[in-house]
Amino acid sequence: MSKGISRTAYKPVGVLLGLAAGALAGTIFRQVWKATAGDGEAPNPTDEDRRWGEILAAAALQGAIFSVVRAAVDRGGAVGVRRLTGRWPD
Repeated sequence: MSKGISRTAYKPVGVLLGLAAGALAGTIFRQVWKATAGDGEAPNPTDEDRRWGEILAAAALQGAIFSVVRAAVDRGGAVGVRRLTGRWPD
């Protein structure tokens, strides 16, 4: 399979994996927030009853979780494509 075909074949897979990664990261974040903060919902940045520190901590945690999950899903998808096609997607 040529490099261009491998890249083209991976694009729809990458989009689906990205959507799945976002959903998974959101679920993980909600569970981690509930366990660490002790309340059910993460603060909304415009919630005037929440402190700056709490809002920024939630945003940093959410960003870190999203980045790690996205990297793991992207890497796993690329490994899967290589196993199926014999080529690493670019």
